[in-house]
Amino acid sequence: MNVPAWIFLSDKLVSQVEEGAIKQAANVACLPGIYKHSIALPDMHFGYGFPIGGVAALDAQMGGLSPGGIGFDINCGVRLLRTDLNSGNIKSVIKSLVEEIYNNVPSGLGKGGRVKFSTREISEAIEMGAEWAVEEGYGTEKDLDHLEEKGCMKSANSDKVSFKAIQRGAPQLGSLGAGNHFLEVQKVKEIYRPDIASTFGVSHEDRVCVMIHTGSRGFGHQVCTDYLRILEREFREEVAKLPDRELVYAPAGTNEFDDYFAAMSCAANFAWCNRQIITHWVRESMTKILGVSQEELGINVVYDVAHNIGKLEEYTINGDITKVCVHRKGATRCLGPGSSGIPKDYLDVGQPVLVPGDMGSASYVLVGTKKAEEETFSSVCHGAGRIMSRHSAVKKFKGEQIKANLESRDIFVRAASWKVLAEEAPEVYKDIDEVISVCEAAGISKTVAKLVPMGVVKG
Repeated sequence: MNVPAWIFLSDKLVSQVEEGAIKQAANVACLPGIYKHSIALPDMHFGYGFPIGGVAALDAQMGGLSPGGIGFDINCGVRLLRTDLNSGNIKSVIKSLVEEIYNNVPSGLGKGGRVKFSTREISEAIEMGAEWAVEEGYGTEKDLDHLEEKGCMKSANSDKVSFKAIQRGAPQLGSLGAGNHFLEVQKVKEIYRPDIASTFGVSHEDRVCVMIHTGSRGFGHQVCTDYLRILEREFREEVAKLPDRELVYAPAGTNEFDDYFAAMSCAANFAWCNRQIITHWVRESMTKILGVSQEELGINVVYDVAHNIGKLEEYTINGDITKVCVHRKGATRCLGPGSSGIPKDYLDVGQPVLVPGDMGSASYVLVGTKKAEEETFSSVCHGAGRIMSRHSAVKKFKGEQIKANLESRDIFVRAASWKVLAEEAPEVYKDIDEVISVCEAAGISKTVAKLVPMGVVKG
């Protein structure tokens, strides 16, 4: 190990972490050019190369970028929309609303979007990100102000993406996908820091919000697959020195580094564009079911965060400002007050952090801190974290029973299959309240508000 591995856990969570995930955190600490420590957050679990919930910062000149530290679903992330409605305004139509959203936003494994985009349009979208969607009529310029990177990594270059990736992405732009991806109609349950909640627009208990969780679909998966093959072929000597071949990386200063970063940026932009299009269809669904205009709904973007991404960022390390390649895999950027990169209207309080739980518990809005900048390269948890495999979940749970249990608690669910409900049963995840408490206690985030589901669309 070149540096220590820092693992953020409570006594309760320690027993739920696989030994393999701990080993992965230690392996990450062996990467060349890594600074300070490898990091595993309280939602950590076993992944490819890095643990999910893993963070590492590698020197931008002597380190590199590891696809295993970003993941296959590049920029799997979350967007939160707030409205001027309270839960009473939609209680009588929640089932109709969820059905309308389900019909408008395609979900499920392999499902494509409502609109079939050409390969030319995809090439434009992956270079422009969410701005492309806005120019095509999906949302407004105002939306872009509240997206991480304003919804576009300028380092994107569509020439560095394979035609196969474009082919996979073309039919899937504007779709939710499967697995843990979801769209929830939520209400604010508790407010912990009223002033910050007010700044974010979630200042009242019972306020209706919508959370969108999806990523770059098959496009991002293909980008990751393509570059893993390239890197394993081109850097065999470097791979041989690693404790795990899944940590293969593109060394800084090489063409492969530049190419992978450009392609990864394209996948990140695909995901922001995807969530922007879905946002448009959520707005259409709500106006149709409620019979009011978007202006009357007051439906605006609170923020949009990436959970799987690599960034070139600067931090003060040993007294010097140092550029590093920050890997966040199942982790959320959490900038503190005054940081560059935060929307102007949030600058005094810090960046919103969006952390979904499971469909039977809660999601949280947090805010970044300066301590996170010092200790975790401005990173915090991204969710609850699984404690049971999908295979085991399907053996143990029945989708029909999960749906019945949730609806007995007034949580209406619409899913692409019974299987996905079994795979995503609330019991397969850690206690989200405990995960959030660990982050708060460590000082790497502050809790702003708790949101609970009213209606759920699962892929």
